[in-house]
Amino acid sequence: MTQDEQQLPEYVRRNRAHWDSIADQYAGHGAESWATNEPRWGIWGIPEAELHLLPDDLDGRDVIELGCGTAYVGAWLARRGARVTGIDNSPAQLDTARRLQDEHDLHFPLMLGNAEEVPLPDESFDFAISEYGAALWADPYRWVPEAARLLRPGGELTFLTNGMLCILCVPELETEPVTNRLLRPYFGMHRNEWPDSDGIEFHLGYGDWIRLLRANDFEVLDLVELRPPPGAITNYEWMTLEWARKWPSEEVWKARKRR
Repeated sequence: MTQDEQQLPEYVRRNRAHWDSIADQYAGHGAESWATNEPRWGIWGIPEAELHLLPDDLDGRDVIELGCGTAYVGAWLARRGARVTGIDNSPAQLDTARRLQDEHDLHFPLMLGNAEEVPLPDESFDFAISEYGAALWADPYRWVPEAARLLRPGGELTFLTNGMLCILCVPELETEPVTNRLLRPYFGMHRNEWPDSDGIEFHLGYGDWIRLLRANDFEVLDLVELRPPPGAITNYEWMTLEWARKWPSEEVWKARKRR
């Protein structure tokens, strides 16, 4: 472990090791996503034309992807004319991202780092986005203030993560399917460790998200609760289409920085 890594918070170090160990499992999905110009979001691949998660006009806008992984979201944005920067905590994920940049001859800056402390100046960006990434794997009480610092007045933040109701209903082990029963308390949600995973996730209740965003000068624009279409397929065994058609398995928050 390098001196710089020793200075990282414990959960950041653990998440780096976790994602380096499983990066190969996500390389195929990254390659498939890089190969299309049409964004498809979340574990169900719901089309952008249905969800409208991106601003209508990205041409010439400065964008940062917080927890970019293989950087396919950054590729979608760059093809829409955005000036993209990606940051991710996993060297192995970034290796895949750089390989795909070379394959598609589409290059933009990729940084190894913790999205809670981005080494870039204040008010550098017009739009910040996280599809899972920092939204799930970084402490929201640290990455949301950092996103606010990085955004210019009027800049927008969009992030996609697990639906809160889903988190309350999934069993401890990923090999077991989601239930229709509440299995854990809603109040006090924050840091979460699953017994079959080395990674550390973060989840907040709706009121906590609203208060956190407002405390950092964000205006909440929308909460989009994702519902997959009939016949949709996911590779995640713990989620079923029957469940996700009844209750939101994923949610997207959209906010704007006031000043």
